[in-house]
Order: sequence, then C-alpha cells, then structure tokens
Amino acid sequence: MQTARHILPIIVIAQFCCTSLWFAGNGVLTELITTFNLNNEALGTLTSAVQLGFIAGTLLFAILTISDKYNPSLVFFICALAGAGVNALTLISENTIVTLTIIRGATGFFLAGIYPVGMKIASDYFDKGLGKSLGYLVGALVLGTAFPHATKAFVGTFDWRLVLIITSGMAVIGGLLILLFVKRGPFQQPLKEVKLNAFFKVFRNKDLKVAAYGYFGHMWELYAFWAFLPLLLFRYIEFNPEISTNISLWSFIIIAIGSLGCITGGYISEAIGMKKTASIALLISGICCLISPFILNLSFPLFIGFLLIWGISVITDSPLFSALVAKNASNQLKGTALTIVTSLGFAISIISIQLLSFLSKHIAIEYCFVFLALGPIIGLISLFRKA
Repeated sequence: MQTARHILPIIVIAQFCCTSLWFAGNGVLTELITTFNLNNEALGTLTSAVQLGFIAGTLLFAILTISDKYNPSLVFFICALAGAGVNALTLISENTIVTLTIIRGATGFFLAGIYPVGMKIASDYFDKGLGKSLGYLVGALVLGTAFPHATKAFVGTFDWRLVLIITSGMAVIGGLLILLFVKRGPFQQPLKEVKLNAFFKVFRNKDLKVAAYGYFGHMWELYAFWAFLPLLLFRYIEFNPEISTNISLWSFIIIAIGSLGCITGGYISEAIGMKKTASIALLISGICCLISPFILNLSFPLFIGFLLIWGISVITDSPLFSALVAKNASNQLKGTALTIVTSLGFAISIISIQLLSFLSKHIAIEYCFVFLALGPIIGLISLFRKA
C-alpha cells in the first residue's frame, strides 16, 4: 500500500536525478567554450536558453492543464526521458552556439514536466505539512542543480563529457522511479476536460496572488545568483591571488547547502507559519545582495561563510511560496497554479540573468549582485502590503 511517508523519498530522489539536467551546461561551460569556440557571453546565453525553454514548456503545460488532466507520473517520466535525450545531444562534436542554445532550450522545455509536476505529485499526497514536504522536494532540486558542479570537481581529470552522460543517465533513472513506484495520490482530483481559462482563473484568489508576488521577488535573485556564483568565486581569487581553491567544488557546496535551508525552513514554518518563514529568508538574502560588494576583502573562511549563508537563504523561501500557492488553489487546478506561478517566476529570472550578463561587461562582478536586491525588496513590500 502506498503512503505519503513512503512516496516522498521516491519523489525526492527522482527530482534530484532529473533536475541535474538543469545546470549540466553550466557545470562544463569552460569546456564547452573551448571545445566549440564559443565567446564569453555563452554563460548568459545558455543559462537563459534553459530558462526560456522552461517558460515555454510551463506555459504550454498550464494552458493545456496537462498535469491536472493527465497522469502526472506518466508526464514526469516522458519529460525525464526526453530531457535526458536532448541533454545528451550536447556531445555531438559539430555543435555551435546556435545548436547548443537550442539543446539547452529544449532541455528547459522538458524540465517543465519535471519540477512543477513533481510538486504537483507531492501535493496530491500531502494535505497537512505540505510546506515541509515541498521543502524536501525543492531541496532535491537544489542538489540536482548543484550536482554538475560536483561532478566536474570530482571527475575533473576525466573527459568533461562524463558530466553530460552521468546527468542524462540520472534523469532516466529518476523518470523510471516515478513511473514504476508513484501512483495517483489520494488528494488528486483529475480534470475531466481541458480548461483553457484556468490560466487566468487561478489568480482570482487573493492569498494565492500574495504568495505569487513573494515567489516572483525570490526568483529575480535565485537563478542569477546561482549562474554567476562561479564568477564571484573567481573574482575573489583574482582579488586575493594568494588563495588557491576549487571553484567548481565551492560552487557545488554553496548551491547545495540551500537544500538544508529548504528542509529546515519547512520544519520552522510549522512552528511560525509559512509566510513568516519565507519573509525572513527573503529578507536575509536581500541583505546579502546589498552587502556583496564589500566581501572581497574578507578572509577566505569569512568569505565562504557569507556565501554559505546566502546560499541557504536564497532558496529557503521557494518551497514555502510554492506550498502557499498549492494551498490556496483549488484541488483540481493545483498543478496548473503551480505551473503558472513557476513559469512567470522563471520569466522574471531571465531578465535578472540578462541584466547581470550585461552589467558584468561594464562593472566588476561583485557590484552586479546589488541589483538582485530589487527582487527581495519588492517581494517583501508586496507581502507586507497585502497582509
């Protein structure tokens, strides 16, 4: 008999395996630039391609209410398999910046059937304690996102193509886990027909909109911080030439530690509430953005300590905002509501990534992160004004 307690670890492992596709390109970006003769703007281009593909996928999934109409486990499996296949196309030796952009965009498209659909599956199994449950799930996303950096750090002496082979293989395994072991949840109420007006209907709920505003402010900061973190680490080493360290390893650790924030935040939210916990995390990460220009003069332990705090706070609020969205959506449209809000959040992340990509050409990278504070500030104002 399937129970929520037994299902959650399976969903978490599958989510970790499949979301490793997300930053697979970033994890070997230096090698991609060298192998395919790309320019230094490839970081912003390829990262944004994944986000744009994800946005396109989530918009289509939301408009067609796919995760509410069809078996979400089957949707998850199909997208995991397709994402793994597309990711493996990066290995083709004739790739150019155009084909790599298309490949990363297609990978993002299929991730639309993994990340929000995974949250939908979890919400079908959990009524109470959803914030804690999604904390584990988003924690798995964080580890999956960080995993390519770890792979590169530990297999750096081997062919970089191993990173892509490993991440594609993991995605296949994750999809199979969901297909074989996760059935329809007890709180799922499948739609009998596609509702094309659902895209607009979900935002009629005021509490859902409050959660969405907070999520949008969080997303302005999150992926830009993750994408440009290696550059900030490199800048510190450049500023302090006596320091020698493994940038890929520290990128992994700083991103991955956010998974602890997600899990811990879920437990804290049961004591003080999801909205309050999310607001505190948003405030801390916003402060980190504002302080960032002054951290290059810190000793290495203090510098890393600061980034670890930032790495925790920047993601802690994400599962809580998603849980609030799911909680305030109708049972029949939970998947669609999560997909819509996630889609708009990632659209916002495109703007901040491109902004940092532009700014980094004109000012030192440590000053660029200040502009990410705009998201937490607006998110907090919206949360408290709407409270």
